[in-house]
Amino acid sequence: MEPKEKTTATAVWLVLNRASRSVQAFAEKSIAELGIGLTDFGILEMLLHKGAMSMSMMAEKSLLANASMTSAIDRLEERGLVERTYPANDRRVRLVQLTREGTRMARQLFNQHQEDMERVMEDLSAPERAQLRRLLKKLGLAAKSLA
Repeated sequence: MEPKEKTTATAVWLVLNRASRSVQAFAEKSIAELGIGLTDFGILEMLLHKGAMSMSMMAEKSLLANASMTSAIDRLEERGLVERTYPANDRRVRLVQLTREGTRMARQLFNQHQEDMERVMEDLSAPERAQLRRLLKKLGLAAKSLA
């Protein structure tokens, strides 16, 4: 007879925390192996999927401090991956957008990262992934409402 599975809130939190740390460590390692830092990867991925945006909006969405965002954008601009532009209708705002090379690199990096994440999740069926996503979202919203 198998021991009864622990379902206390603390037991679930411990498993969730350990799983999260393990997946995060793998993600950081796989991104580092692509030759880019986690912050820079996140910025490239955000611009690839969301399009041009202001640095303040990027900082807000990525939870980075404005100074950290400026340093990261400077670094990516030096590499020719992003450029700062002014929209025609509002010269007060500077937007950051991917260059042609930045778009190419961001797609390549994101595709490899997606393959790596598939490897991590390969033991979960599609219905299990969907259920896990729903449950984690539900848990996150509940925790957010209590914070």
